Amino acid sequence: MRGTWSMSVPSDGRNVVLTGFMGTGKSTVGKLLARRLGYRFSDLDALIVERAGISINEIFERYGEQRFRELETEAIRSLGGVSGRVVATGGGAVIAPRNRVLLREAGLVVNLTASLEVILSRLKGDRERPLLKSNNTPEALAALMTARENAYADADLRIDTAGKSVEDVVTEIATFVREHQ
Repeated sequence: MRGTWSMSVPSDGRNVVLTGFMGTGKSTVGKLLARRLGYRFSDLDALIVERAGISINEIFERYGEQRFRELETEAIRSLGGVSGRVVATGGGAVIAPRNRVLLREAGLVVNLTASLEVILSRLKGDRERPLLKSNNTPEALAALMTARENAYADADLRIDTAGKSVEDVVTEIATFVREHQ
């Protein structure tokens, strides 16, 4: 496995970990939030790809979802000792209870939400997400969202991103972070 979290940017701030279903805005919000807070942005899926040397789709195709989840847990573990980051997780990163514990230890956990209708609109035409290849009906996505709801609820803050600008969501999170440091 290649890649590690760079610890070259010191910061006294806690990490902010963004969780949520695919299409809720974790990466988009995360990049802007990192700039606003003066933190570095890290995408957990990008770290997994860097370490594995192949795309997430290839990991799923060659080794299956279980192996991907193992790599995901390894990437989450690597957050230990790192600070001053906004981390966008993959939509399923919170499935495993051990991952939720590790994410909470890593920093403030912010869960981004949106309705099924909003998510379907945002994901329309997206063919890059492995779970959309096999579970792409509205009913399948609704079932997946429902199955993950309790895991997503394990957060310090939950924000519905539907009908809000990215800037508004970032402001809400930044205010929360300042109040909880």
